[in-house]
Amino acid sequence: MLRFVLLSHLACIVWSSTAAGYLYDSNLALQDIESDAIDNGRYDQEVDLYGQEEIDRNAQKIQERVTRNRYPFEAHSVQTQDGYILGLHRIPYSPNNVPAPGKPVIFLQHGLLCSSNDWILAGPAKGLAYILADLGYDVWMGNSRGNSFSKNHAWLHPKSKSFWDFSWHQIGYYDLPAMIDYVLNNTSQASLNYVGHSQGAGSVFVMTSLRPEYNQKIRSMHALAPAAFMGNVQNPFLRALSPILSKVSFLNKVLGSFEFLPSTATKKLAGSLLCKIESSFQPVCANILFLIAGYNHDNLNRTIFPDILQVTPAGASVNQIVHYAQGVSSGKFRQYDYGVVKNMLVYKSLRPPDYLLGKVTAPMHLYYSNNDWLVAVKDIQILASKLQNVVYSKMVPDMTFNHLDFLWGLNVQEMVYDDLVENIRKYT
Repeated sequence: MLRFVLLSHLACIVWSSTAAGYLYDSNLALQDIESDAIDNGRYDQEVDLYGQEEIDRNAQKIQERVTRNRYPFEAHSVQTQDGYILGLHRIPYSPNNVPAPGKPVIFLQHGLLCSSNDWILAGPAKGLAYILADLGYDVWMGNSRGNSFSKNHAWLHPKSKSFWDFSWHQIGYYDLPAMIDYVLNNTSQASLNYVGHSQGAGSVFVMTSLRPEYNQKIRSMHALAPAAFMGNVQNPFLRALSPILSKVSFLNKVLGSFEFLPSTATKKLAGSLLCKIESSFQPVCANILFLIAGYNHDNLNRTIFPDILQVTPAGASVNQIVHYAQGVSSGKFRQYDYGVVKNMLVYKSLRPPDYLLGKVTAPMHLYYSNNDWLVAVKDIQILASKLQNVVYSKMVPDMTFNHLDFLWGLNVQEMVYDDLVENIRKYT
């Protein structure tokens, strides 16, 4: 979820930048672009071309990473109902499992500030996308609006404030349905198995509660450290900052809506150099991750640090951060709180409505851990009590297993993936 916020700050510090500088410079840039291009009802074609070239470069890099390991790779795009153009990635088969018609479909959805890279960075036999492809599944990986593969729109400029005016609510309401429909249409299947990590798990509850017809399109849902209820989060920084961050009216007046922690090639290079395995600075990188996700020194895969920092942070709206902070403060899993006045206009009530989890009927499988500083065991218990169809719930037996270990932990195969695969097989 908020996994790389402090790590991104580290790279900024090294290159004489601060998070405040990010926010200030980004806001000015957005205002300039909006006044020069967007308010005139047109794109700045030169900037737009550069943005598309950046998306294409990112797609080429993940394709090279996957095909280097002798796996096939496909890049697709889909437009949401509200105009966002999302990148979809596919590994249809593997060197160990030849192409065949009618393969069961798996859809993987990443967490906050991340992308489809999450599922392949660990490499063959370790990354979940590779594991599932080896087992004969048709693997599709989604990318939510605003990340490295989904910074495009049918009519909004990607650097405008209007483009970034969304939270994870819109990811659940618009992005997931658009991607799921595209996958099912292209595979001629009626339903799929869904695996989400953190925000990728929480947003599917948005979809299936507000658009309950999508329950029928999910054979089984597998939530890895689902970020839904946040009232008992253990992360001390998030707990301390949430009362401030949750004040949406204050933040909107000061900052507006825009990209949170925009990344650059220079910052990515700095982070990857500082945190490579032979760097004397790498223990600092590790400790920053532990302060966010939970301490687990022995289970950290340090060799992929540089790869992680090359692709993360992948992009998110500041409103996504605000929405999570609101959940920490309220203890509720509910829609975005705009403040009393706008709430009355949008919801016809002083407070935003809760997501009605009783409408979620797809078979739910929950996987969580005791040492996750972003998704607390107590919050998982609250979530499970609200859901009507929890058919499997597992707390990882390793008491040091943290939020990031669900993706890159050295023992994730035996702790989580073996059971995950066995559960998926029941629906295929």
